[in-house]
Amino acid sequence: KNRRTWTEERTEEEATLGVTRQPYCVIIGGGQGGIALGARLKLLGVPTLIVEKNARAGDSWRNRYKSLVLHDPVWYDHLPYIPFPEHWPVFTPKDKMGDWLEMYVKVMELGYWTNAECREATYDSSTKEWTLQVRREGRDIVLKPRQLVFATGSYGPPREVKIEGQEAFLGDQYHSSRHVSGAPYRGKRCVVLGSNSSAHDICADLWEHGAGVTMIQRTPATVVSSEAMMDVAFRGLYSEDAVARGIDVDKADLLFASVPYRLMPAQQRPLYVEIARRDADLIAGLNKAGFRTDYGEDESGLAMKAFRTGSGYYLDVGASELIVRGEVKVRGGEIARVREQSVVLGDGSEIGCDLIVYATGYLPMNEWVARIVSREAADLIGPNWGYGSGVRGDPGPWEGELRNMWKPLKHEALWFHGGNLHLSRHFSKYLALQIKARMESIPAPVYG
Repeated sequence: KNRRTWTEERTEEEATLGVTRQPYCVIIGGGQGGIALGARLKLLGVPTLIVEKNARAGDSWRNRYKSLVLHDPVWYDHLPYIPFPEHWPVFTPKDKMGDWLEMYVKVMELGYWTNAECREATYDSSTKEWTLQVRREGRDIVLKPRQLVFATGSYGPPREVKIEGQEAFLGDQYHSSRHVSGAPYRGKRCVVLGSNSSAHDICADLWEHGAGVTMIQRTPATVVSSEAMMDVAFRGLYSEDAVARGIDVDKADLLFASVPYRLMPAQQRPLYVEIARRDADLIAGLNKAGFRTDYGEDESGLAMKAFRTGSGYYLDVGASELIVRGEVKVRGGEIARVREQSVVLGDGSEIGCDLIVYATGYLPMNEWVARIVSREAADLIGPNWGYGSGVRGDPGPWEGELRNMWKPLKHEALWFHGGNLHLSRHFSKYLALQIKARMESIPAPVYG
């Protein structure tokens, strides 16, 4: 008698978590990282609430520029517990990814608030409790979790650049994070500052919509064709062939993670000797067009750039051919000044333009901590990503693991979670276990 259906229990859970029942953990950010971690914590029995500022789960993908697809293959991109179905495309379109994330949140029964933004967070070290000020659908709500996770992507806010004369420009100008579509710029003259993944995608999108495009390249970039990356770098662990050999995604993740970062460059160099051989014509064409390339300071290639600085590379899915053919023009250097209808480069040359896109990357994730918690907390933690390899953009000291990711920070009860789908999937398991241990008062000491 009086038994309740699953629907009634699920409705009550959604109505009470964060209202009359406090979550043990709050995750700020409901993209793939926050969702993967939320799923891990759900299965470990940790009451968790994911706070997402967008209107729907998956909007972090839907709201990106129209032409965006994942550059990594499907075997590399599964979420925990529920792999993509067999008919899934090798390279996932952004809106399809958004729909998958929305479905995943529903079927995994995650505590997930949309239209919710955490505006302020303070920690009481005496009570071991956070106080979060959250604005949800126009109402202010206070949450009191024990653990707080920033899952706001791999990085922090957009890295905005200040250039003399920007305020006088008569056209449009914005950071690459705000690019939606090249459609409004048909027949217009466009300049994209930057030469990494977002810059290439946006240049291709603008070209596709009939704009004239010039890319301003500031530093050399590592370019690898999608075919070479699939055949040489991914085939062993993340491919149809690997699955046929019995290497599922969890086994592949563990094999990849078993290699210490200090040993990875030596393993990667031979791969890039072969990739350079296969991509020789592509690279020669790019260099002839004025696009500068490299394989990193120590010739260890794209993956090591991703781990060390998270920048400086492009996995080619078509934009490189546009550069080779001259349909996207390339100029080296910096923008020294912006004028009403043009940009002036460091060598004094001038390029007329109606649009400037600043594909200048992102600040470290601790800048979100500075905005939501405090500057003192952000400075205490320090920047995230990289491991102290000694290359440009990845300062020491040697960390041995990615800096400040998925592990205890210098600030109590605060964590960073992020990375691409592969990293979010694999390391969410270990971050979830650390949070579960704290909820159950199981000692989890940090050594070293």
